[in-house]
Amino acid sequence: MAKKFIAALTNSTLFLQEWLANPQRTGSVAPSSPKLAAAMARWLPANPDSFVLELGPGTGAVTRALIQHGLREDRLVAIERNPKMARLLREKYPKAQIVSGDAWNLDDLLRGRREPIETVGAVISSLPLLNFPPEEAEVLTGKIRAVLEPAGHWVQYSYHLGKNQIRGASSFQLRASSIVWLNFPPARVSVFQK
Repeated sequence: MAKKFIAALTNSTLFLQEWLANPQRTGSVAPSSPKLAAAMARWLPANPDSFVLELGPGTGAVTRALIQHGLREDRLVAIERNPKMARLLREKYPKAQIVSGDAWNLDDLLRGRREPIETVGAVISSLPLLNFPPEEAEVLTGKIRAVLEPAGHWVQYSYHLGKNQIRGASSFQLRASSIVWLNFPPARVSVFQK
């Protein structure tokens, strides 16, 4: 119990430090709650061999939920821009492919793997899209759309609770949307399909 508390405290401290250093890129003052992480993880692909791409995993709150909900660690590709957080994730999830880089380069980062990844069954995003100009969000979501399998899901959360607040979602169909109140702050999880 003490180890879990210390790990949670360490993760929260790192998250807060990185938020203070660059609030626009980090997007939140604290890691996602277990309730928010579980709400995102329930949208894993049905095919256990499909890759899942996680964007902006931070200290791994959602990553942990993905693994707990049945994602094989070797099918996880996570792109994290912050080198400290990427290093932490590599220690926690040695079988996953933790990529240090910018999510806006996801196409090149996936193709540049030793074994290139052409498609993924789901994209789980914790990126603060509303912190970026609409045209930047459109570029990213175009790349998400291109890499998703035909029945794949893009799962995105936002602290703006209105249903139509996700930037770049115009070329997707909204499949589900719900508010997770037990998160600080409360967040809306939106699920999109091509």
